[in-house]
Order: sequence, then C-alpha cells, then structure tokens
Amino acid sequence: MRWIFRFALPAFLLVIALFTILYIKFAQIWDQYNAPAYAWVSLQNTLRGSHLDNPPPITGKVEDKVVVMAKVENEDTEWVAENLADWQHAIYTVNPSPNSTNNTLTTPLNKGHESMAYLTYIIDHYNSLPLTLAFIHPHRRGFSAAWHTDTPLHDNVDALRTLRLPYVQENGYVNLRCNWNPGCEIPHRKNKHINREVWRNVFAGASKASFTQPDYVPGEVGAACCAQFAVSKDRVLERPKSDYEGFRKWVVDTDLNDAQSGRVLEFLWHVVFGMEAV
Repeated sequence: MRWIFRFALPAFLLVIALFTILYIKFAQIWDQYNAPAYAWVSLQNTLRGSHLDNPPPITGKVEDKVVVMAKVENEDTEWVAENLADWQHAIYTVNPSPNSTNNTLTTPLNKGHESMAYLTYIIDHYNSLPLTLAFIHPHRRGFSAAWHTDTPLHDNVDALRTLRLPYVQENGYVNLRCNWNPGCEIPHRKNKHINREVWRNVFAGASKASFTQPDYVPGEVGAACCAQFAVSKDRVLERPKSDYEGFRKWVVDTDLNDAQSGRVLEFLWHVVFGMEAV
C-alpha cells in the first residue's frame, strides 16, 4: 500500500497545479469576453422575446459624424445602413472584384487589416472631415466574432448609440473598449509588436515622432484592443495630412504581413491621436 501513498501526493499536487492553470486561463477569458453580462442579457432577451440592450439613436446631425470600416467583399454590412442611419457611412472593400460597382469604396492595397481603410479615409477627406469619426469593424455583434465590442451583447450598434459625442469632442480620442483585457494590463504592455525599430519606422518623419524628443521610444505601450475607437475632427487635424500619408506608406512598404502590420497600428492608434503610450 505504501506505493499508493507514494504516488498519491505527487498526483494530487499535479491535479491542483493543472486546475490552477486552467482556472487562471478561464478567468482571463471570462473577463475578456465579459461572459456574465453576455449570458445574462441574452437570457433576458430570450425570455422576453425582444432586444433589451437597444438604446435610441444618439443626437447630432448626420453630416457631423461618420462610421468608417474595412470589409472583405462578401461580408454583410447592411446592418450599418439599417441601424445607423443617423451616421454617414464610409465602408471600404479591401478586396474588390472586377464586378464591383463604381460606388464601391476601395483601399490602395489589402494590407494592414483595418488600418488601410482608416488611414485612407482620413487622407481622402482631410479637408472635409465631420466633427466625430468612429472607426469600427464590419461585424455587428456575436460572442465569438465581436467579443471585443464592449457592450453586453458585443454589439457595435449599441456601442455607437451609447457613444457620448460631447465626451469625444472633449477628450479627442476615445477607445470604444473600456476593458483593459487584453492590451493594456501590465503584462501586455511589453509586446512583440512594438519594439524600438518598429516605433521609429512608423513615426519616421512624422510631425510628432515622439512626445518630447525625435528619438524617444517608450518603455511600454498599452491600449485596450482591438482597433475600434472614436476621434474628433480637431484631434485628427493636430497632425498634418502628410503624417497619415506616412503611416499608410509604412503599412504598404513594411516587410510585416497583413496581420502583423495591422496589429502594430492597433497598439499605436492612441499614440497617433495624441495620447500617452499607456
């Protein structure tokens, strides 16, 4: 019987260790996906047969605000016109086919994920920007596809309908995700995407290459994911048009691939629009 006890303790400790690791990982995902709120609101909607998390359209003239997004050609973005009629829409198709109409907005290159569309809109409309610009993804909602949208049902319609436009004007830049996980928690602030070389290449020649000195590189860079944010016209215009052209040129010229270059900009949008590195 001794051999049973001899192996029982190590086995027990191993089980405890594995359970602890799984618990930590599960807790991170639970927080990241805001699973409790999603489950609770979904249950309420199912029982009532209606969408509870459906705030009324926000105020402000249509011409004063715009939704900008990138999409692949087969993605359905009809929800934008149906639910955000009080916003202008700039929806860029990054992979247009020969059958695309002349009215289809396109990007110079399918690279950098959403960044190519975001920068192209700013460059093309620099002299006629609306007061508020919201940059979002083409999927409306969903627990898996849109988990990073910070509303109970991960719904971009709800996110924009509850957006406080005066706060955007006051603050200049607003990340549409308030949850720091992932992207802004302390362990995330030193990441493989933003290193000294990448930082200097992205901001090379920019009017605000750093916060104080041209050769400045921050020790940490952190921002809540995932490249969905709102900015004011005034904040965009704090940089000359040439800066945005330079950022887009970096996306085009870099050896980093589509996903990698897009991830770099995801961690730098707040810096581009005048916020601190963390």
